[in-house]
Amino acid sequence: MSSVNKSILLVDDDQEIRELLDTYLTRAGFQVRTTPDGAGFRQALNDAPSDLVILDVMLPDEDGFSLCRWIRQHPRQAQVPIIMLTASSDEADRVIGLELGADDYLGKPFSPRELQARIKALLRRAQFGQERSGSEVLAFDDWRLDMVSHRLFHIDGEEVILSGADFALLKLFLDHPQEILDRDTIGNATRGRDLMPLDRIVDMAVSRLRQRLRDTEKPPRLIRTVRGSGYQLAANVVASNGH
Repeated sequence: MSSVNKSILLVDDDQEIRELLDTYLTRAGFQVRTTPDGAGFRQALNDAPSDLVILDVMLPDEDGFSLCRWIRQHPRQAQVPIIMLTASSDEADRVIGLELGADDYLGKPFSPRELQARIKALLRRAQFGQERSGSEVLAFDDWRLDMVSHRLFHIDGEEVILSGADFALLKLFLDHPQEILDRDTIGNATRGRDLMPLDRIVDMAVSRLRQRLRDTEKPPRLIRTVRGSGYQLAANVVASNGH
């Protein structure tokens, strides 16, 4: 995937990191904008959209978590891929970020080369979603998922905002309805990272998707837990060419 014309917005209060990543990613062909605080980030994203955003957790005026939550509610940028930069020793930051809808995280200190690889992987995933058939809609249970716009609608009219990770996991279940998916398969779809056990990442991702789908009964009705095996989408899926 070409980096040309792909835009990145970075917020980090460390000037050295901003300048380093600006130089490195610009040389790689990205269009880069940087800002040192949350207020500047909000203004920059409202002024012009970005193909991907990078959020530092610790900022002088607000934290990256509140920015992540704000992005997922943004009228135009709710589905933009998000990478969070966290303290390498603090697993709690990773958990919170993923629960709020971040697509990936990277612990400090980090290699710019690894960050670039993560960026390209997320942009490829976003591009793949956009290249699907023009108006394909998947209907399941009380829900309809537009595979082009990634918009999820309940029969009562509510629209649910999905992060890239939410969409990837839901797509995996919809591609394999009624099948039991093991943790390795789900872990690969949710891009589980180092320093956090795979089981925890999978459970967290499924729990977050259940919340999106109102599947909060005990036991859950729509995404079932199959003890010792994995998870199963207990619904039929019907594809159509529109709403």
